[in-house]
Amino acid sequence: MSAERPSLPPVRLNSEAELARDALAAPLFVRAVRLARWAGPDTRVGAGGELAEAQLPAAAEHLDLPADEDGAAYASEAWRLAVDTGLLDVTDPEEGADGEGQGTDGETEGTVTTGENLALLTGGSPQDVLSIWLDGLDAVHADATAPVLDDFADLVGEDGSIDFDALDWDPEAEAEFLDGVLGNLYLLTLADNGAGEGPVPLPALAASMIVPDDMGEPTDDILEQVSEAMMRLDDQFRLLEPIGIVEYHPVDEALLVEEGEAADASAAGADDEDVTRYGMVKLTPLGLYGIRARMLEAGVDAPAVGDLAGKGADALLDGIAHYPESAARAEVKLWLAEYGEGSAVSAAAELLAAARGADEGAPLRRLHCQQALALAGPSAEPAVRAVLGDPELGGLARVWLAERGAADVPAPPEAMIFWLAIDTIAAQLDADGELDELQGLIEGLSAQHSGFFDEVWRVDHPATADVLEAMGRLHSDKKAAKDARKAAFKARSRAGG
Repeated sequence: MSAERPSLPPVRLNSEAELARDALAAPLFVRAVRLARWAGPDTRVGAGGELAEAQLPAAAEHLDLPADEDGAAYASEAWRLAVDTGLLDVTDPEEGADGEGQGTDGETEGTVTTGENLALLTGGSPQDVLSIWLDGLDAVHADATAPVLDDFADLVGEDGSIDFDALDWDPEAEAEFLDGVLGNLYLLTLADNGAGEGPVPLPALAASMIVPDDMGEPTDDILEQVSEAMMRLDDQFRLLEPIGIVEYHPVDEALLVEEGEAADASAAGADDEDVTRYGMVKLTPLGLYGIRARMLEAGVDAPAVGDLAGKGADALLDGIAHYPESAARAEVKLWLAEYGEGSAVSAAAELLAAARGADEGAPLRRLHCQQALALAGPSAEPAVRAVLGDPELGGLARVWLAERGAADVPAPPEAMIFWLAIDTIAAQLDADGELDELQGLIEGLSAQHSGFFDEVWRVDHPATADVLEAMGRLHSDKKAAKDARKAAFKARSRAGG
């Protein structure tokens, strides 16, 4: 059976040390750490763990923020992150008989102590830092999907209860939408083998979640939905940027008063000069790490280069089966590095053993085995020579030795030549390579031997008939294509159907 294709391409992540440094430099995280070190025994908090309002000016001043509402809001946001990530531990307020625990305004207050996670930021490992940062990302994500309250007083009933139904807010749907957007941004960043690392226009990102794939010209209703989603995403990315996962160029505020223009921008016709006014967003290396971590937690198959290092050769060859070429090479290099320089023969022997098989994915395993052996270097030669007589591996072994100019390479028997041709084409068909390259391979292999189609249908390979049918479809020479189809019929008849 062919190897299961991952739902996402493999991502190349920075080292954990680099990512940890990026996490510690994220503006919101920096503020949270500074407040955690600033807090002391006299710092008072409210019943919900928030910093007492009377202390917000001092906190803002400590963070070098302006002494206004914005400064207080930023300080409050950083305080919440410090509590959510365990940099601070909140003691619940307990009112004593003598009134201890009451603030100057009569509100019950609690205290805080340093959380154990604060010490890990300097004395722990990069993994410790990243684990704490991920908790912060979860907290900011929750804030970004919280409802926007224009007038909170309208939601409070006469008895003091909050009418949540009036919010018209579905927390699961909101979180799912934002995760979908971040997932699309992740996929766009990895597109074309990393060529899609530039910023993505916010209208295009919003449209990717709203406009149906089979819709031609978006309707006015769809454009209005895209516009509304775009404005919501603008608010959310403004909240997400300080935690370090994105670089965000926000929507030009002048557009917010230009009625209808935001909706128009979501159409494909917005020109390149104007599109930046509607917001541009780009995942950072830390963002790639963070979004992937969230996807893995949700059960999404999101591979990363290096995942297969230290695993068996069978896991390696199956795992890289549908990786882009550069990612596959990087993965193999990391896998070989686990063996060490003096163990090339053992590594090559394990790769060759894993390449055997008559299942659907075996041809592609053998192709990647041959490519992996090229990276193993000349010291792998003894292991390669050991399989020269193997009917499944002898062909690729001869190719490997010939490419290295090795001496005393025995000529392959004719049956092995035909078998290798079928196996090679089967691998390329499974790999979904470029059509022009595949056509060139088919025509080149069939031209190397006169009477190719008169003999090849007898090859005892599970993919013989399928390969010949593909050759009949793809060969540019009409006579050769007809001969291939005839050979495919013979191969199926020989196999009993």
